[in-house]
Amino acid sequence: MIETPTSQRLHIGIFGNTNCGKSSFLNGITGQNHALVSNIAGTTTDLVFKPMEIHGIGPVVFIDTAGFEDTSELGEERIKKTFLATEKTDVALILFNAEEVINKNFNEKNFLESQIAKLIEKLKQEKKSFITIINKIDLIDTEEKQFQLKSFTEFIEKFTNEKPIQISAKEKIGMEQIKQELLRKVPEDFQKLTLTQNLCKEDDVVLLVMPQDIQAPKGRLILPQVQIIRELLDKKCSVISCTTDKFVHTLNLIKNPPTLIITDSQVFKFVYENKPSESKLTSFSVLLAANKGDINQFVEGAKQISKLTEKSKVLIAEACTHAPLTEDIGTVKIPNMLKKFVGSEISITHVNGNDFPKDLSQFDLIIHCGACMFNRSYVLSRQSQAELSKIPMTNYGIAIAYMTGIMDKIQIP
Repeated sequence: MIETPTSQRLHIGIFGNTNCGKSSFLNGITGQNHALVSNIAGTTTDLVFKPMEIHGIGPVVFIDTAGFEDTSELGEERIKKTFLATEKTDVALILFNAEEVINKNFNEKNFLESQIAKLIEKLKQEKKSFITIINKIDLIDTEEKQFQLKSFTEFIEKFTNEKPIQISAKEKIGMEQIKQELLRKVPEDFQKLTLTQNLCKEDDVVLLVMPQDIQAPKGRLILPQVQIIRELLDKKCSVISCTTDKFVHTLNLIKNPPTLIITDSQVFKFVYENKPSESKLTSFSVLLAANKGDINQFVEGAKQISKLTEKSKVLIAEACTHAPLTEDIGTVKIPNMLKKFVGSEISITHVNGNDFPKDLSQFDLIIHCGACMFNRSYVLSRQSQAELSKIPMTNYGIAIAYMTGIMDKIQIP
């Protein structure tokens, strides 16, 4: 793996009406001709993801969205996708076309009823950071136009409590100011959260238990294992790894018990029963749950498993879209555990990738994977949706720990 995974990058969404210059802006700020630019409204028809590096921020991914006010046959569906893009957005950039504002004789009432005003309200409700940008200022070439633009700018500042930044994506005016504002808007927890957090420190010995079963990709490790190994090396820990069948043998090779053991959740019980009492225990999935979302909500959600009955309905959400195999944790192992714990008639529904029901009211519990393929904003968005629907939500590793009776014995960051 030579690049930062998309899930670990700051997600910057670019929003605006059709032909406001979103694609030109994306090309301008990345310094590459990545997005198709056209004077024809609606050129961007779906979400476009562009990974890049920004000095001072690090790896980011820009999300170029379809424009609002798309009157084409597929316009309504495109706008729905644009609104959904806020779920993955850490910082939103909202672009206005200076020339369009003037030509349409800006009206406050019409603006407040517009899709873009609804988007801003949605971002406020979700407590997402955003930056308002007025593009194409190179076309404002008369005093009358400048006066009209000033009036619009003052209204937007009052509506958002943020002063819009004036730019020209075409002439690359104002790009550095946008980068500086992005630096200011990066969520506080974005760069502070680590996977292992306070569970280990320099010179600690950490043992990783990594079953290489049918689910493990041939010739490589899965993403959470790679990320945690790299983090432990950066922390100057000594890292030892083994498969489940070599766990006890590996312990016997070590002079002193490891400070921390990180295991695959599927073998939680075996590792717990055979580990030294001095060694702290957690799992890859639990660490991801704390890194990607609200860990307290996941823990409280797991406690609801004891309240399920055979008439209950459980939703199991998997971020990956791989074809399930015979040993699959989400479609085989966790359902089997639930049926043993609750009863064989319990109803279980599975979703993959970006599929997630809008109406969660039919479910009694949601069990989510570690979400290594999702960014933190997207997981928190799903947790918020569950909370608003008053449906408990937990995570694979925490659910397994609860059903095996060791949740109070594991380390939760």
